[in-house]
Amino acid sequence: MKLKIHDIQGKETTGSVELADGVFGIQPNDHAIWLDVKQYLAAQRQGTHKSKQRNEIAGSTKKLKRQKGTGGARAGGIKNPLFVGGGRVFGPQPRDYSFKLNKKLKQLARRSALTYKAQGEAITVVKDLNLEAPKTKSMLAIAAALGVADKKTLVLIPQGNVNVQLSARNIPNVKVVIAQNVNTYEIMNAQQLVLAEGAVATLNELLA
Repeated sequence: MKLKIHDIQGKETTGSVELADGVFGIQPNDHAIWLDVKQYLAAQRQGTHKSKQRNEIAGSTKKLKRQKGTGGARAGGIKNPLFVGGGRVFGPQPRDYSFKLNKKLKQLARRSALTYKAQGEAITVVKDLNLEAPKTKSMLAIAAALGVADKKTLVLIPQGNVNVQLSARNIPNVKVVIAQNVNTYEIMNAQQLVLAEGAVATLNELLA
């Protein structure tokens, strides 16, 4: 699959780039995408939730009233979960939500996500995505020129570029990611992908 290359003014150049069929033109696997997105979101959870059980509550252990003869239920202490301020039964405890997925499955998920974007014509390739200085206004102008200013956009660059990354940092609907670090969630969460020409080569090499 070939796409025309644009410049940062949004105009088509004479060049084109080949999107590898093995990366952008496979039969998408929805279950692989679901698993990879699930793993990503699970890894974001801190898992620091905690409630106190009755043995962790500060309070008297004295029996509140005699066992029999009061006409009420038996109560062994103020830390009983039935009382206000008592312990909580089966409450949340700190835990790690992350889980492992095989490398090949994660690659399949990323290829499937990229294929969906290619099928939806939601990929734009830019020749030289470089800025002389970090300016939010410059990144907004590029987004407007490419017609993605009103879309949730993921920009993939071949390597770290401080000026580009800082220029997009304060734009809510634009995220800049180095191509080799992109994950399935970021691809699926974006409405439009803007790929630097070098990022296409990186994806073709890593995921083919």
